[in-house]
Formats: sequence, C-alpha cells, structure tokens
Amino acid sequence: MLSQEITKKIEEFVYAMPRTIQDIALLLKVNWRTADAYVERISKEQGTLGVKTFRGGTKGALKIVFWRNTERPAASEAQEQLLKKIEAGRKKEDFSPMDIYQFVDKKKRRAFSELTDAEEETRDKNIIPLLRQASSEVYIFSGNLSLANLVHGKISVLDVLEELARRNVNIKILTRVDVAGIENIKKVLAINNHVGRDAVEIKYAEQPLRAIVVDNKVARLREVKSPEKYRAGELKGRTYIYYEIYEDDWVSWLQKVFWHFFRPAVDARKRIEDLRTIEKLK
Repeated sequence: MLSQEITKKIEEFVYAMPRTIQDIALLLKVNWRTADAYVERISKEQGTLGVKTFRGGTKGALKIVFWRNTERPAASEAQEQLLKKIEAGRKKEDFSPMDIYQFVDKKKRRAFSELTDAEEETRDKNIIPLLRQASSEVYIFSGNLSLANLVHGKISVLDVLEELARRNVNIKILTRVDVAGIENIKKVLAINNHVGRDAVEIKYAEQPLRAIVVDNKVARLREVKSPEKYRAGELKGRTYIYYEIYEDDWVSWLQKVFWHFFRPAVDARKRIEDLRTIEKLK
C-alpha cells in the first residue's frame, strides 16, 4: 500500500537523480510491478514525478523516472513573462501561441494552417494521429472541451481517448466547467466507466491556451483567426493555426505550466455538483 512515508522515500530518491523503476523496486524491496504502480500513482496524484520510456514496445523497454519541478515553471525571463501573460488570460483571444513558438529552435518546430468554413466537428484532421503517439500521458488545455465532438471519417476523438485509456495512458484535462460545457465533460468522463479505471481526470480552469502535450515528445498549440475581426478581404475564412513543438525544454515547460494550473484546480465533478444546486439545472 502506498503510504505518505513510501511516497516521500520515492520522491527523495528520484529528486537526487533520475532512476529506473528497477532502482525504485530495489530501494523499497518490492517487485517491479508494485514500484511501477507506485510511481504512476504519485505522478497522477502529486505531479512530482515524470516517466519517460525508452525502446517502448520491446523486451528491452526501459522506464526512467525523473523529478518534475513543481516550483514556478520558468527557467528564463522569457518563460516568466509568457507565464504571466497566460495567467492573466481567460479566453483564447488573450494569448497567441506564436509568442511561445518564436523562441523554439527552428529545427524542432513546425506550424501549419487550416482554412475551413466547415462544421466545427470536422476540423483538425491531425489530432487523431497526434493523440495516438501517446504511451504514458496526455495533457489537454481546453476551453469548453469541444474536441469531444470531433469526428474524422468513422473515428471520433472520444474513441481515440478511450483507446488510450485502455492502453493505460493517463489523460488530464483543464477546461471551463459551466452550464454550456457539462455535456462535453460527461462524455469524456464516461470513458472511466467504460475502461474500469480513472484514466481521465478533468479540472476547472479558465485559461487562454488551447493545446495538447503528448508524453515528453510533442506539444501542439492551436490558434483561431476569425474573418470578422479583420478588414474585409484580409482573411478568406475561419482559419486554424497549429504550432507543433518538439524541443525538450519547451515541451517540459508546457508540462510544468499545465501542472501549475492543474494542481490547485477544482475537480470537474465537484464543480458540476455545485452547478446543479442552481434550481433550473435540476
């Protein structure tokens, strides 16, 4: 059983230097599976530990556990200024991902746009292959969890999230929890009932990022440009811009930003219960 004493022992061990799951098992005198379960739980509940898998899917797969800095997520003055702008924002219009993208090594980033007047549910054709890259964790910065309604061909994003959950990938989501978005949240949380474990955790936050971070590999941020906010003819239609980042330092920083908001945030289920105390919602 994972106690506070064992948690502290593991955290102090990993804080000194990155460790393998086997190192932790030997420290605690438990088997590999127990040590792995402890690390996964600490990572999920405390956010202090991160895991990176090398040679995944092979007999020689190696899991490295590392300390995830839980202090203010800024390693540079630029990151500190970016964090302040993110903290000050509430809506997606309050922050442009380009402000992050401009600092990333040109060889470790790419951006592309999608012009569409189609239904919102058909946008972002690249989201499914992006999510399917995940092997351990997915962090989602959302507005109203509209991705719950995205469908491409016969595959929905909900299907893919459930697929990840069945592969023991943990999914954590920051989103608004209000009357308009309750149904989207319920759809995503239903995955937990389908797979028999709390693979998906959703918390309430109003913040301007629209982004997905997959493992320690890639972060993708989204920006929307609407023609009504420009002079006539300047923008042909509703345009989505996607910024992909592969540079380790910036992916890691976005993970820390996620935890900066996620750790103190209110659980979505608690927020929904409180919303239901409003008479008309009953």
